[in-house]
Amino acid sequence: MTQLESRATGAAARRLTVAQMFETLLARPVPIRFTAYDGSSYGPPDARIGLDLKNERGLAYLVTAPGDLGLARAYVAGDLDIHGIHPGNPYDGMVLLLRAMRFRRPSGSEAVALMRSIGLSQLVPPPPPPQEHLPRWRRVVEGLRHSPGRDGAVISHHYDVSNRFYEMVLGPSMTYTCALYEHDDVTLEEAQRAKYDLVARKLALRSGQRLLDVGCGWGGMVRHAAREYGVRALGVTLSREQAEWAQARIREEGLEHLAEVRHLDYRQVPETAFDAVSSIGLTEHIGVANYPAYFGLLRDKLRPGGRLLNHSITRPTNRPQQTGAFIDRYVFPDGELTGSGRIITEAQDAGLEVQHEENLRVHYARTLAGWSANLEAHWDECVAEVGEGTARVWGLYMAGSRMGFERNEIQLHQVLATRTDDDGTSHFPLRPDW
Repeated sequence: MTQLESRATGAAARRLTVAQMFETLLARPVPIRFTAYDGSSYGPPDARIGLDLKNERGLAYLVTAPGDLGLARAYVAGDLDIHGIHPGNPYDGMVLLLRAMRFRRPSGSEAVALMRSIGLSQLVPPPPPPQEHLPRWRRVVEGLRHSPGRDGAVISHHYDVSNRFYEMVLGPSMTYTCALYEHDDVTLEEAQRAKYDLVARKLALRSGQRLLDVGCGWGGMVRHAAREYGVRALGVTLSREQAEWAQARIREEGLEHLAEVRHLDYRQVPETAFDAVSSIGLTEHIGVANYPAYFGLLRDKLRPGGRLLNHSITRPTNRPQQTGAFIDRYVFPDGELTGSGRIITEAQDAGLEVQHEENLRVHYARTLAGWSANLEAHWDECVAEVGEGTARVWGLYMAGSRMGFERNEIQLHQVLATRTDDDGTSHFPLRPDW
């Protein structure tokens, strides 16, 4: 009999408060204040962070879901409140909780014993909050992963939340990718503009050239290339709301003669012979197994001598690693990350010549801090726009991602490659020209 089984069996023989049950499930004591709907409490009254469990459904979430998923479900559903933090920017509290709190996961029989100890006769997992997507195994059963239709559905899950919501969180640039902080005192908007210009310079964009931007979001790169470099730019996105917003902005800026954004899968773009291709934040969505086809298609879209800039979140190693349940179900369904080494290998194997790579990990941590500050500043309006549950998801996701970049659990790499001529002519300068 394990220590937890022994504690659970002993608990079943006597009546426990919810706070006593919470303490039973902890791997070690924590410096937080926990209060429950039955009036019980645990931890120092003056603790910096407090957890308030408001009802039995929240307790069932905590007991029936593994690890952080149960906490996320209870928090998103409004059954668990966290005091001492702002829900739009819970970074400081999450750092403390991550360092301090570890749960033991009970077996089914242990969970039943513990629930009975507080007066519940059966343990039925509650339905998850509506913001939660199907678990990965259910999605595999119900549809071909990374088919155009399936990809469209999961992209819509994340990006078709509300353009107004994204305007408040992302700021005027409407750019949902890592910015470039050239100095400590630049604003988020300035850093996003610097990122687009870095991409443009790496691609050596010039007036009259043609650019394809795959997974273009709200068209930030497309508009920057057209406005600043006179490039004829085509962007494609699987999000209808993104495409409509981008086309409206293109018209407002008088760029229709140079820029276009289509609601279209990048695999269905008919045009070829582009001078440059940019992929900023798409690779995370396509699946590692699809890298050969992905890089092969992008190579075929380039003219000989053309350049590809691939900008994507990566792992710090190339070893396979599962995406966490919260990210997979609430944020990026079907998302998959790998190391920059795997990305470079697949690009090379597809016939591209890799010329340069750069890690912008610390820049993404700063970018996420900026988005979190925006969500906090516009919290009431964001809640009115998308509901408190969705807003809470975003607060958790951005704060947690910021921690991941800071702790080197995830990185952001730009990989620059060229379609070298069949005879070996590279068309690339002796030294980088950006």
